[in-house]
Amino acid sequence: MLRYTVRRVLMMVPLLFLVSLGVFALVLMIPGDPAITIAGENATEAQIDATRERLGLNDPVLVQYAAWAGNALTGDLGSSLFSNESVTGAIAGRFPVTLALTLAAMVIALLIAVPAGTVAALRRGRWQDRGATLFASVGISLPNFWVGILLIMAFALAFPIFPAVGYTPISEGVGAWARGLVLPGITLGTAVAAEITRQLRGSLTDTLQQDFIRTARANGLSGRAVILKHGMKNAAVPVVTVIGFQVGFLLGGSVIVERVFGLPGLGDLAIRAVLQRDIPMIQGIVVVAALIVMLVNLAVDLSYGWLNPKVRQA
Repeated sequence: MLRYTVRRVLMMVPLLFLVSLGVFALVLMIPGDPAITIAGENATEAQIDATRERLGLNDPVLVQYAAWAGNALTGDLGSSLFSNESVTGAIAGRFPVTLALTLAAMVIALLIAVPAGTVAALRRGRWQDRGATLFASVGISLPNFWVGILLIMAFALAFPIFPAVGYTPISEGVGAWARGLVLPGITLGTAVAAEITRQLRGSLTDTLQQDFIRTARANGLSGRAVILKHGMKNAAVPVVTVIGFQVGFLLGGSVIVERVFGLPGLGDLAIRAVLQRDIPMIQGIVVVAALIVMLVNLAVDLSYGWLNPKVRQA
């Protein structure tokens, strides 16, 4: 297992390099000149050139990338072009909000998807199965912002149970912190729950039709033992894959959900950085998001080794 883990970690190094290189190149292609934005519309050409020189924008692209990548390896992602705030500090300050939102959405999704997918597989062809399939189809189709607006209208305005906007740090009370994450968590987790439900239903249905399940039942194991010990574990591999993929979806969806609910997370920071063409901030956010997705995929790969020992030798 240790060798398997080391191999997966080493595979992340070239991938992270390619991601950072691609992000750096794409950001430079964004229309507009940040030097003009910083210097002001009424700035003279000399002032704009001085600003561009101060920011290092006149250096060759490879020189700019080498300087940025070298600092990034030490944890220094640069400074904002507009506020001069440390990119690392800005991301660290907002990351807990996005992390809390992502975890809340995933927990809510699993609380919905695991029972729904399991019941649908066990009651295949019945009304429970049709209901779960309908939920999966509708949940995937609904836009996040629309679900969020409906939830705010229903449970924050018509029935003021949960706050409509804002974020309460966990240091100010676990109850208030959790209440503030319910509506955005449901908004972001609905589509994830629908996808996991559909995948779990299909995977568990196929698993329960395998010969080893029939053998386990013939040996006298109870239905619960067959499902929990043999069915769920073997059906979990594709489901875990889907959960890993959904982390990237959650990070991307948080951009919209954080704006709808007024959460000061990475999504809100990313939108502001794009509108201002704050190149260091954009690069830092994307690289950190990519690193998170890679770490989650690593965890998924390691779970494969636990669920299926044959994978460790691959």
